[in-house]
Amino acid sequence: MDAFSSSFFSASPRSKLLFSSPSSPFNKLRRPLQISSVQLEEKPATPTARPPSTTTSNGRAPKPSSSLAAKSKFSPPIKRPVEVKLPALIFNAFDDIINNFIDPPLRFSVDPRYVLSENFAPVSELPPTECEVIEGSLPPSLDGAYIRNGPNPQYLPRGPYHLFDGDGMLHSIRISQGKATLCSRYVKTYKYNIESSAARGAVTAARVLTGQFNPANGIGLANTSLAFFGNRLYALGESDLPYAVRLTRDGDIETVGRHDFEGKLVMSMTAHPKLEPETGEAFAFRYGPMPPFLTFFWFDKKGNKQPDVPIFSMTRPSFLHDFAITKKYAIFADIQIVMNPVEMISGGAPVGSDPSKVCRIGIIPRYAKDESEMRWFDVPGFNIIHAINAWDEEEEDVVVMIAPSMLSVEHTLERMDLVHALVEKVRIDLKTGTVTRHPLSARNLDFAVINQDFTGRKNRYVYAGVGDPMPKISGVVKLDVSKGERQECTVASRMFGPGCYGGEPFFVAREQKNPEAEEDDGYVMSYVHDEKTGESKFLVMDAKTPDLEIVAAVKLPQRVPYGFHGLFVRESDLKRL
Repeated sequence: MDAFSSSFFSASPRSKLLFSSPSSPFNKLRRPLQISSVQLEEKPATPTARPPSTTTSNGRAPKPSSSLAAKSKFSPPIKRPVEVKLPALIFNAFDDIINNFIDPPLRFSVDPRYVLSENFAPVSELPPTECEVIEGSLPPSLDGAYIRNGPNPQYLPRGPYHLFDGDGMLHSIRISQGKATLCSRYVKTYKYNIESSAARGAVTAARVLTGQFNPANGIGLANTSLAFFGNRLYALGESDLPYAVRLTRDGDIETVGRHDFEGKLVMSMTAHPKLEPETGEAFAFRYGPMPPFLTFFWFDKKGNKQPDVPIFSMTRPSFLHDFAITKKYAIFADIQIVMNPVEMISGGAPVGSDPSKVCRIGIIPRYAKDESEMRWFDVPGFNIIHAINAWDEEEEDVVVMIAPSMLSVEHTLERMDLVHALVEKVRIDLKTGTVTRHPLSARNLDFAVINQDFTGRKNRYVYAGVGDPMPKISGVVKLDVSKGERQECTVASRMFGPGCYGGEPFFVAREQKNPEAEEDDGYVMSYVHDEKTGESKFLVMDAKTPDLEIVAAVKLPQRVPYGFHGLFVRESDLKRL
């Protein structure tokens, strides 16, 4: 998930349940902040970051101290000369006054001293650096780069900070002839380049009026995912346009720039576009707090954007992070997590939950010219953030969708450790309007992927992260979704071990676009961090084995923080960028 701005989630109302669970990660984060590397030297002379110490007796954080700049044992912070202008100094001072003297004490879920601890702490950029293969060997068929996106704040936040608020950083491990090279680079967004802290509405407005900040140039962080279509590679965040990026021959990452598709995409776009494996087309949408609350569109195989299809039958702004496609349709979930534009304007929580709302699934032909063929089906309690896949059962005029549904949405965005998601199979009979559903696993699973050649087609296998609790991933399971109702669908698993956590797994087929290959003939990969040693590694697992056997383990020269979504781009595609 991504935030609309750096304050999108941090404005949420205070929770009385922050430490109701002994296993809550926020209990574990009571210790002082442990930052591995942060670029503090570039900020104005007025110290703004909160120190790594506990709160004072009145619950407020102690006054800032320049001693906060704890250096990384892996790499020193990067220093860039910055010309500090008078207006910037004034606005930064206002931010400091608000955070240090006006605001009440921060709750732990948005206090950067606790949120940005352990392996959630940011790291410095890393130029292309050769890695050591410490177990097994990298398969010859893995010729390309696995790139994962995630939040990595350029500076320590002045005020409330949510896990989704950091500047986008891409961690790329390029594999060639059995060797691996790691590179970590920020996506050079407009926000990154102007060092804007858009956390305060009044202060941000003043920055706009004085020319310090121009929202027309983008407010996004590009910190959520990546997509490759139309011979371009994009870093994505749903609060802005895509940012085109490229990999150089030596494995470095360059930001090409914000891309508006020849002026045809003037607003934001989902961070989860769906790529049609046969045609090369990409399907996408955007959502927002003003009508139309949902807009659907697609791109041809050359990356040319097609006209918008506004969906006015969505009558209330909802949180739509992901969707699914079949060969015929696009499928959207209207869930109980809603947007509150009126409260947002008045400084309240922009996102909340509505338990009285009945969840719906909307189905529209994927080449629709308008919403006249949009159909909605009530599916009570079907609250999804991510979709896994969907397909058409041609002979039955039925659409099937696979997705993890949350058991409770009350604290979803603020307390991810309370979220438990069950992967479900939902069948929608388009003739009768009947919806049936059943769970595929009782485990807490999310960040699930499939063999991308089966996007929009009936697939058998799903690879999902095990929440322990979310957002940490303690292992990977393989599900066989072809099994009947009330059958255990887990057919393989690998846990990373005590104190070791990974991220979203990603499946890469052994042979690209081979129609004769078995669906699970390939590899599952993920970054994994050992919290005991402070080291990270890159794992490649055999997807066909019952224990997801480790094929190769690569020791990384710098730790990789926990993040969001990744993509493997083959060398043949990298050469076309």
